[in-house]
Amino acid sequence: MTSKTYKYKFGRHTLRFTLIYFLAFILIGGGLYFLYRGGYFSAWFTSFVAALIALMSLSVPRRIVVDNDGLHIYCLLDLTELRADEIASARVMDTSEMHGLFPVFGGYGFFGYYGHYFDFKTWERVRIYATEWHNFVEITDIYERRIYVSCSDPESLVNDLQRTTIEHT
Repeated sequence: MTSKTYKYKFGRHTLRFTLIYFLAFILIGGGLYFLYRGGYFSAWFTSFVAALIALMSLSVPRRIVVDNDGLHIYCLLDLTELRADEIASARVMDTSEMHGLFPVFGGYGFFGYYGHYFDFKTWERVRIYATEWHNFVEITDIYERRIYVSCSDPESLVNDLQRTTIEHT
């Protein structure tokens, strides 16, 4: 199998959430600037928001690559890899199955949905790499850890992952 790349695209809701976050940061920052003119608190808030935006934008998923070696999820600065022999299963998920997830360490709507989430249905920690809240694929590894990714063609991604794991065995 040759390498196949799945690009992420931002959904409308993700773009709206990102815009709302930016507007909230600007309004709060502007309010603090006028309330505490030249004060320590407004400078602290501005530095904190700038660092938060920089750190979170580095974890935004960019593309998924499936090749003979396995699955590679590329973010701006992060790379998550699963070898083909570590992938136990992959299946397309309905959006209704994604209810009950709570972000523990990651983004919720700010340039996407990514990071570590807690699943209240199974009481487990899962990882999500998505830029839209639909078209999910659940990937389970041999250690029973779950990763959720979103892409514009989830059926094709599942077929490629299944083909890769069969070829590798």
